[in-house]
Amino acid sequence: MKALYAALAACVVIAVASDYILDEIGFSSQDRQSGAAVRLGDATE
Repeated sequence: MKALYAALAACVVIAVASDYILDEIGFSSQDRQSGAAVRLGDATE
């Protein structure tokens, strides 16, 4: 049972750390998929 809890804790730590690290280096989905012709913040509502 300890191995299961350790694996679950490791998965949580890896998921949180990878989300933070990839966002910091600019490897988000928004950064990777949008080109220069896309105006994400300029749309009038």
